[in-house]
Amino acid sequence: MHQTIGVLDFGSQYTQVIARRIRECSVYSRIYHYTTPAAQLKADGVTGLILSGGPSSVLTEGAPMPDPGIYKLKVPVLGICYGLQLIALQLKGKVDPSEKREFGHADLKIVKKDVIFRGMPNTLRVWNSHGDHVTRLPRGFRAIASSDNSPYAAIEDPKRKIYGIQFHPEVNHTEQGLHIIDNYLKRVCGCIGDWSMADFIDQSVASIRETVGDGRVILGLSGGVDSSVAAALIHRAIGRQLTCVFVDNGLLRKDEREYVVDLYKRNFKLDLRVERAGPLFLRKLRGVTNPESKRKIIGRTFVQVFHRSLKAVGHADFLAQGTLYPDVIESVAIADNPAALIKSHHNVGGLPKKMKLKLLEPLRELFKDEVRAVGSALGLPKEVVWRQPFPGPGLGVRVVGNITSRRLRILREADAILQDEMMSSGWYYKVWQSFCVLVPVKTVGVMGDERTYEYVITIRAVESVDAMTADWVRLPYDLLRTISSRIINEVKGANRVCLDISSKPPSTIEWE
Repeated sequence: MHQTIGVLDFGSQYTQVIARRIRECSVYSRIYHYTTPAAQLKADGVTGLILSGGPSSVLTEGAPMPDPGIYKLKVPVLGICYGLQLIALQLKGKVDPSEKREFGHADLKIVKKDVIFRGMPNTLRVWNSHGDHVTRLPRGFRAIASSDNSPYAAIEDPKRKIYGIQFHPEVNHTEQGLHIIDNYLKRVCGCIGDWSMADFIDQSVASIRETVGDGRVILGLSGGVDSSVAAALIHRAIGRQLTCVFVDNGLLRKDEREYVVDLYKRNFKLDLRVERAGPLFLRKLRGVTNPESKRKIIGRTFVQVFHRSLKAVGHADFLAQGTLYPDVIESVAIADNPAALIKSHHNVGGLPKKMKLKLLEPLRELFKDEVRAVGSALGLPKEVVWRQPFPGPGLGVRVVGNITSRRLRILREADAILQDEMMSSGWYYKVWQSFCVLVPVKTVGVMGDERTYEYVITIRAVESVDAMTADWVRLPYDLLRTISSRIINEVKGANRVCLDISSKPPSTIEWE
């Protein structure tokens, strides 16, 4: 049995990022709702606790509060941002609103470096996001770091092994953030660090078997990394109880259906069915230009097609999906605290009651790079594991505005050229994602002494680690020139190529 760090979730968008950083330190983590009783945590044998941040103020009536018994479990506790303020408030310190809300980078001045700041410089650039601060420490605590806005930016009670930090060590913006978390895990909680993705696979297989029992599972297989790894993981757990359905929604890349069917016939022994539903999707999307409406229509139609495919399968108890954590964080509220909706994802959320299927999402707590690691450990081929992400709504969110067969044809041809050049140049596996977007704007051009009035194609290439943030890729000019020249000369209907040089945030990776 591996040591377990419990993460109490108070509604932060970074809760799963905290859990992910713990996994990076080779320690097993488990997320709990903030109301989880201390007795349950003790029964589960947690080695230590981390209290997440959250959107609430501890000074607000009805603010999320944990069981006070957690401080009597005699296991280390680390509070992050809102978690620090909870510790101060519940242990009879004082928290007040800040005169100036602290959001973004700040300089942290470290005064004690013997435990969680062991091996650090005297000053760190850290990331803050809070409107309250601690103004009086509980008995037994002392300050171990400060910032311009707070004398108690990090505190400790070494006797009870309770620590609090005002900033977010889990985000990439904080210097030495992973080192801080590792110090807490290894130096305070005494974790050995013997957990790996192989353990995740073993735990997931056991969980899937227990959940599914002798039931049957139907899974939407797109051919991308997420659904492929989900299929391989579930197949390892339940074998022939899994049926995969590939939906041709008319929004696929060029020759995608043929590629996926051939790939899985060569590499896997899966029960794979193909549903050709392009006309249905395009009919329902006719005249729809709002991106959120598009996603919802595609999501509903996707579920309808699955419902129809059940008749051919015969019977299923579960609908499996390759949902990842970035999908969840953009789409739904966390715990009892609603997070801001960024965009709907077709494979996130509940199912129509008439389907009578339970949802199975074995990758829901992972990020893309972790999913790739799981895929490699499962023995999936490189062409699957390292395939660039492709959105569930497909080209439906890459044709900006109204979707028509002509616009889809133009985008498919342009994107095929981009992928061909990225692959042949060796850049395909160097970037997170590269694709074309059709902009519903026509511009004047000249071809063969004739005036043209055709669409604009935009190239989007980004680098990222987990899709939570991304930066545009500085592709070589010669490569961009080749791609542009080929698209303009070979794709009928496009006469201009642009390059998207925006980062996430403030822009999202996909245009819609």
